[in-house]
Amino acid sequence: MFYLKYRPKTVAEIDNSRVKETVKKILASKNLPHAFLFVGQKGTGKTSTARIFAKALNCLNKKGLDIEPCNHCVNCLSIASSSYTDVIEMDAASNRGIEEVKSLIKETSFLPMSGRYRVFIIDEAHMITGDGFNALLKTLEEPPETSIFILATTNLEKLPKTIISRCVKVNFGKGLKQDIVSMLKRIGAHENLTYQNDFYSLIAHHSDYSFRDAAKILEEVSMQKIKTVDELEAFLGIRGKNNLLEIIEKKDSKKTFVWIEEFSQNGGNFKNLIEDILEELRIHLLIKKGVNLEDEKTTTLTVPEISRLIKLLMESYQLLRSTPIESLPLELALVEFYNGINSKVKN
Repeated sequence: MFYLKYRPKTVAEIDNSRVKETVKKILASKNLPHAFLFVGQKGTGKTSTARIFAKALNCLNKKGLDIEPCNHCVNCLSIASSSYTDVIEMDAASNRGIEEVKSLIKETSFLPMSGRYRVFIIDEAHMITGDGFNALLKTLEEPPETSIFILATTNLEKLPKTIISRCVKVNFGKGLKQDIVSMLKRIGAHENLTYQNDFYSLIAHHSDYSFRDAAKILEEVSMQKIKTVDELEAFLGIRGKNNLLEIIEKKDSKKTFVWIEEFSQNGGNFKNLIEDILEELRIHLLIKKGVNLEDEKTTTLTVPEISRLIKLLMESYQLLRSTPIESLPLELALVEFYNGINSKVKN
């Protein structure tokens, strides 16, 4: 798997540029906090960064102000293979109760066996029960000097404020497009893949802002021997989205529904289609409201029409989860959109 094979191993290799700079500053600090909260959506590098953090703290070959792990010493290799006794990882999704947390806390009473710190990485930390958080709170308030806690979560709002206040928050956010493209190029270079920039950009655009998802898409297209942007668009189910927007702008309802039916018959992905149209409409709306963008686009749709279409498409997007016919939510949205236009014309 590309996303496992090419996981970053050093601070310099961290794909999330914002996080990379934050981690550099933390590791270079003289006063190292003992509790961290890594917050961000799935696939943004929280666990990978936590392991790099653990290696940087316990590397046997690190000297002076250098913050990078060597990835060659016994400690670094053991952490990479998840066999290092001083790095304890817990998945709170399946170990969320008070007994599991108490067992973890007991580990803090032991001194490191071969490094400077014992690092406790708690993934999906928001899944811990209320009693579990209460048990953890005291330890986060007064942790042993040789213990570092890293709590990773995709749902910050589910964590108690008392826990959040005891941690230094590192915001992973969503993966930036340029960072995802950079990661894809790094993998591509190792795999001898010869794709153009627009090919990587298209994958990044459809990765749901996730480094992991982008790496998975790249692996899939390389396995399928996909070489061109046209082939990639067909694979992702997004071919022709601009054509649909042009038809909508012309307010040709018959052509609109013929296009959707052909798109459906050809196996098009309606989730990706609606996401792309919403992004295009958002750009059109910003431009109409006077926002200067590098990619200037024009449309004959008015601001009220754009606004109404965005609302209808957002509703249809939500309905995709429960519809028995994937094309139906989009078709209903456009029926309502055209009905609104026709009623105004009659009035």
